[in-house]
Amino acid sequence: MNTNLNFTAYLIYLPLVIVLTWYVAYTLFKHSQVFMNDIFSGKEAIAKATNRLMETGFYLLNLGYAFMIMEVYTTIQTKQSLLEILSNKIGGFCIYLGIMLFFNLYLFFRGRRKARERARLLQVNASELK
Repeated sequence: MNTNLNFTAYLIYLPLVIVLTWYVAYTLFKHSQVFMNDIFSGKEAIAKATNRLMETGFYLLNLGYAFMIMEVYTTIQTKQSLLEILSNKIGGFCIYLGIMLFFNLYLFFRGRRKARERARLLQVNASELK
């Protein structure tokens, strides 16, 4: 019996990458609101809007990449090769997702540092005017 397991691979791959992307995005952007409030000096509306836009971009980039790499170029014949191909695809996507997570954290910390530098400059300028 010659069964093709490619469709099974897609049925496993798609929900996994969607849930992984959702979990990482949910965790990242739930906790990044603190950074956004600090970056935008407590202006909550703009901080929340910017955070939501970054979250949307995160979903688009990561899900787009996951869908782009989804195709399996060989016919999967055995359960062993199914697991090997899935682990390769999902593992590679997890590495990519981790890189994107750390890139976003870098952006948040950079924005926070710039906001603090700007606040210090404003304090220095205000004290010089006195």
